[in-house]
Amino acid sequence: MVQVRPTEAPAAHCPHCGVPVDGAVDRFCCAGCETAAAIISGAGLDAWYDERDRPAPRPSAPRNDYRALPVEPVADGLSCRLSIDGLRCASCVWLVEGVLQRTEGVHRATVSYASGRAQIVFDPDLVSIETLGGRIAGLGYVPRPIDGPSTADREWTVRLGVAAFCAANVMLLSASIYTGWFEGMAERYQALFRWSQLALATPVALYAASGFFTSAWRALRRGVLHMDLPISLAVAVLYGHGVVATLHHADGYLDTLVMLVTLLLVGRLLEARGRRSASAAAASIAATLPTVARRWTATHVETVAVEDLQLGDLIEVGVGEEVAADGTVESGHAEVRQALLTGESEPVARGPGDRVVAGADVVDGALRVRVERTGADTLGRRMAQDVMASVDRGLPVTPADRLAPWFTALTLVVAVATGVGTGWVWGLDTALERTVAVLVVACPCALGLSWPIAVTHGLSALARRGLILRDGASLLRLADVDHVALDKTGTLSEGAPQVVEADDRTLRIAAGLECASHHPMAVAIRNAAVERGLRLPRAEDIRETVGVGVTGRIDGQSFALRSGGPGAVVLEREGHIEGRIRVADQRRTDAARVIQQLGAGKDLTLLTGDHVEVARRMTQDLSNIEVRAGLSPTEKAVFIADQQAAGHVVLFVGDGLNDGPALVQADVGLAMRGGAAASVLAADGVVVDDALAPVRWALLAGRVVRRVVHGNLVRSVLYNVVAVGFAAAGVIDPLVAALLMPLSSLLVIAGGASVEGKLRRAASKEDAWTSL
Repeated sequence: MVQVRPTEAPAAHCPHCGVPVDGAVDRFCCAGCETAAAIISGAGLDAWYDERDRPAPRPSAPRNDYRALPVEPVADGLSCRLSIDGLRCASCVWLVEGVLQRTEGVHRATVSYASGRAQIVFDPDLVSIETLGGRIAGLGYVPRPIDGPSTADREWTVRLGVAAFCAANVMLLSASIYTGWFEGMAERYQALFRWSQLALATPVALYAASGFFTSAWRALRRGVLHMDLPISLAVAVLYGHGVVATLHHADGYLDTLVMLVTLLLVGRLLEARGRRSASAAAASIAATLPTVARRWTATHVETVAVEDLQLGDLIEVGVGEEVAADGTVESGHAEVRQALLTGESEPVARGPGDRVVAGADVVDGALRVRVERTGADTLGRRMAQDVMASVDRGLPVTPADRLAPWFTALTLVVAVATGVGTGWVWGLDTALERTVAVLVVACPCALGLSWPIAVTHGLSALARRGLILRDGASLLRLADVDHVALDKTGTLSEGAPQVVEADDRTLRIAAGLECASHHPMAVAIRNAAVERGLRLPRAEDIRETVGVGVTGRIDGQSFALRSGGPGAVVLEREGHIEGRIRVADQRRTDAARVIQQLGAGKDLTLLTGDHVEVARRMTQDLSNIEVRAGLSPTEKAVFIADQQAAGHVVLFVGDGLNDGPALVQADVGLAMRGGAAASVLAADGVVVDDALAPVRWALLAGRVVRRVVHGNLVRSVLYNVVAVGFAAAGVIDPLVAALLMPLSSLLVIAGGASVEGKLRRAASKEDAWTSL
């Protein structure tokens, strides 16, 4: 009996996620993929299946807690900002954005691939946030709150691990083969080593380097010559040459292939990590705002959520509490600290008719406030929105980005011309050898490294001098700064009030009267008395009136300590002034010297929410800085925007929560150590020393690093022009090209290492110039 073997059925796959399925016909592997395909088809986005460069993520089991995604009211409905994990490429962004935009009830939907964040504005009467979250999850992506735990894809790390493991073993095998050239080696061992190299290089070429191929192909489909194109060609040619050489019992260049891919993956991983600034600034701002309020009703006071407040409500705010909404004081008197929101360094008195903002805390007294703004309309919430918008700002184009298309085109032209010309004259073997040499020696990795190497040295130099910058793009932007704007409290000044003028008798009596007060000015008076070694007197019958002052008896006499204007108090006895104490925020010890250095060729402006008299006292001996006082957080940002509109590149240095919008608006924003958490997160860098000197070093480093970057680019291009010419002429073969390939990188590394020395010389020249 003849047994007929069934023919093997062709492989079938899921049309959505691409996993193999049983049978001869493509079919969905699960209900999740079928649902995702239905969502895509229903939105009219079937073209995505043709445009994508990799299969879609497989949808997981749907969750039922998408109601937890944060929403806030806006003019035309509700707005939700959320993070989306699993976005792998621009096609993913296009798909999610398209599905959301075509969902009934959605007014606007934007998705940022750079930050992985989305903003959806929708009509809650037509669609719920739970439904929208389910549609995103139905496509295979993971929606979550911005401050929730991330499920980021670790694919690049896995690729690097594979490449590094294979490269280490291939290099050991290559060392054995090279040793055999001189010591002699049996052919069977050479063949074993060559086949082992090929086996290890295969996952590097087909898996670890696949990202370069997809990137190059995606760019080609859009008509762009990307730097990944010659890399992809070099990998393909090197691998193909390695296969052919192994089959013909010859040596290939697989060691060059695996090391090239490994180093490039390291660079990509570091670049991606540097560009991802998971900013939680808006969440930090929101966390400083109160979540509950005490609201008056017709009969009693009730505790309600801030979201339940309505315009016109009356809320009660006592000592130690924060104002829950923007509004006007109806009754009561209190000392209110608004430093984080308005920049005022000292608590201010508030009474009937005065305005207060959400987040301001009551130091003394109590207020009854009529609500005028709630939710997203409050000052704090608007600041949160401004800071959140900074996450999606585009990155500047680097010199390498501008040169890459031309360099890539030139490399391809030379490689093709070399292959055709030498093949026509000397044959296929010579053509292949010279083409490989051209692609290897002209690999644009040195061109790509010219920017990060120099920037890395610049960032390190600044870190040693007390400034931590978030990324290299900010460092290069510093080179173009021509206007420096500084906050006052905590930036130009130390940030804590101190007694600057008082006689011992007045200070002793005032410290006795203020012995039990927690007011910042009282603390400053007591500290000053202790520092002078004064013995604090025993005070009796102390009475403190909020917004007025304190009275009591000392040494058998009645005294009163009352406000004497901004930053001053007066001591009275029986209605007559006995003495005066002036309290001020002290300027940083290095401020005068740094301001002089910064003012060389740059405009300087002090932006503060404090009183103009206080600001002028702080800068009275600084002739090269303009003072703008009494500014709100929005007005600071508007001033910077006006300067930018006039063509200036602005650096802003601040520390308070109120500085968040200005830090975001500025071309470069630096936050001072110890400032509000939101200002640190919104800034491009943090000054970790209690000094202004790092700001001066930042501007110097920006100029030095830019010169080094340009020098690196010139050296890299000159090297490649010469090397490519020699490779095309056959002067160097692929092996020599592989050995020479690191030379351009070494030149770039040497240029980057010179940043420290050039920075010191630049500082010496500047010091010599400003001392004249």
